[in-house]
Amino acid sequence: MRRRPICSVIGAAEPSQQAFDIAFDIGRGLVDMGCRVVTGGKGGVMEAACAGAHHSDRYFDGATIGILPDGTPIAANDHVDIIIPSGLGHARNVLVVLTGQVVIAVGGGAGTLSEISIAWQLDRPILGINIDGWSQRLAGSALDDVARPPIAVADSATAAVAWAERHVGRNGA
Repeated sequence: MRRRPICSVIGAAEPSQQAFDIAFDIGRGLVDMGCRVVTGGKGGVMEAACAGAHHSDRYFDGATIGILPDGTPIAANDHVDIIIPSGLGHARNVLVVLTGQVVIAVGGGAGTLSEISIAWQLDRPILGINIDGWSQRLAGSALDDVARPPIAVADSATAAVAWAERHVGRNGA
């Protein structure tokens, strides 16, 4: 049985309009190529990526997964198909990263920084969108001296989706 690749999209809970639009286009593009999208399930970049997924011509039920910090599904954005109320608070960031084969960061603050760090430690391919926030600050960097590719960088949703397409088969697709 072939499983659909899953891509993690992380970023700001209160993004700029530009970040929101990019995350929307990333979500749509990932589903266009047959992937599922996993996020933290709440607002901002998370909601934008899920909404974009729903606007894909190739949308399918179950295309979006939201791993919530709360123990109740009520906080999920309206575009999450599969709601996982973790009850883990910020520790749910580990699950968001582990669920995806690649991680795409769009801007972001401290929560995004923690997810990028977790992805690095778990050897997940990471791409940072060149937009204000941790995704831009860390793009092109290595977080430590461990031999692995640096965090990739993209200036657009199209470039991010093309990068994801090159990487999803490398980690268990």
